[in-house]
Amino acid sequence: MDTVKIFDTTLRDGEQSPGASMNVEEKVRVARQLAKLGVDIIEAGFAISSPGDFESVKRIAHEIEGPTVCSLARAIEKDIDVAAEALKGASKPRIHTFISTSDIHLEHQFKMSRAEAKKRAVEMVERARGYVEDVEFSPMDASRTDSDYLYEVVEAVIAAGATTVNIPDTVGYALPDEFGALIKGIKDNVPNIDKAIISVHCHNDLGLAVANSLSAVLNGARQVECTINGIGERAGNASMEEIVMILKTRKDMIGLDTNINTEYLYPSSRLVVGITGMMVQPNKAIVGDNAFAHESGIHQDGLLKEKTTYEIMSPESVGISKSTLVMGKHSGRHAFRSRLSELGYELGDEDLNKAFERFKALADKKKEVFDEDIEAIVQDEVLRIDVPDRFSLTELAVSSGTGTEPEANITMEVDGKKIEKSGKGDGPVDAVFNLISTITETKSKLLRYSVNAITGGTDALGEVTVRLSEAGHIVLGQGAHTDIIIASAKAYINALNRLELKKKEKKERLV
Repeated sequence: MDTVKIFDTTLRDGEQSPGASMNVEEKVRVARQLAKLGVDIIEAGFAISSPGDFESVKRIAHEIEGPTVCSLARAIEKDIDVAAEALKGASKPRIHTFISTSDIHLEHQFKMSRAEAKKRAVEMVERARGYVEDVEFSPMDASRTDSDYLYEVVEAVIAAGATTVNIPDTVGYALPDEFGALIKGIKDNVPNIDKAIISVHCHNDLGLAVANSLSAVLNGARQVECTINGIGERAGNASMEEIVMILKTRKDMIGLDTNINTEYLYPSSRLVVGITGMMVQPNKAIVGDNAFAHESGIHQDGLLKEKTTYEIMSPESVGISKSTLVMGKHSGRHAFRSRLSELGYELGDEDLNKAFERFKALADKKKEVFDEDIEAIVQDEVLRIDVPDRFSLTELAVSSGTGTEPEANITMEVDGKKIEKSGKGDGPVDAVFNLISTITETKSKLLRYSVNAITGGTDALGEVTVRLSEAGHIVLGQGAHTDIIIASAKAYINALNRLELKKKEKKERLV
């Protein structure tokens, strides 16, 4: 086989994650998405565990077309019977039964001998086979089971009718080379192994679930049990999206693929997040928010020149619309110019340098600079370049608080001459505006003052707009800064400079 079957257990093992419980309707909704994704087998639940799980398995068995629908069952008669009942009517039903085979489990949990466990496994596989043709058996805690005994059990259940034998690393104990050797040992030492598919189910307690699954595939496993986003018991299961994209991206080395429609991986991830509330870490491979996001200037430069310089797969291939160039303190001039172009601004070198310098200063204060921030910078630094700066702000300090009269200290340049003054007001903005008016010796009237947080968060860039009138002229002034008082001062001074321009234009017309 050159195809690895994907056995999705998001609805069974994944749902066992603390806080990830789903109701029947939510399970059916996820199952529909899994069918669209192209998974080969959906483990719809553990039918005997609750009325809700029984109903979920039953609904999915009746309503979902395409994948095989599977129910888990302990190696107990009633479990097998209830699973078969829930699967009635499914076009492709599977019963998945299991019992532990490691001595530590048999002695301490099941109080059962090896011979008893093997006998129970065979009997329950035979019972399941009486209901369905597709039976899977798992020797739980296989990675800590004596190898020779494991070979015996696997051989016996295949002879009893198991069509898939699943080798679980139940507690995430194995190392990749060790687990791969275990799969190879089964292939070499179980005489009838050619009559069943070898599956693996790896847990992530040591962060090796995907690595162990891949090692198993390289040694002959042709089914991988996994979950969306890697959710599951304790530290979770092998992540489906990672398994799938490893096989797809490195097919040149591995020579295997899956039937997964990879463009549905990200939408499926978002659906599971929305239903379970279990968020995906930003640096999660394939579906994390940062998986196709680039902030480093070197990376951004390379990506803009050729995507394959820093992306080994395309975001579109997993259902993400495009890569993201995160504009932050590590971004370079090339990425900044590119983002400006996307926003519709084509700046010359001088204006670009001016805007880029302001961008870097802002990026040092914020974790991320958004498009709205960049537009505000361009508006503030570049697009008002035609306004003569008769007045400019050099320094500003404001003190304000409960029981304290707000006071501002401002240093400005007026016609190239530095002037420093202090003054008070009803509030910090009033103190600043009064003092600017005094320093500039202007008599304008404030018609409007508005503040807008350009982006979300307490570090948002604030944009202030003021409207001033004087001598029949009405002008708008704008300023942007993370400090809203500084933004207010910049907006007020910008408006005063516009008034000066209006006055100058009027004089020229009269002449």
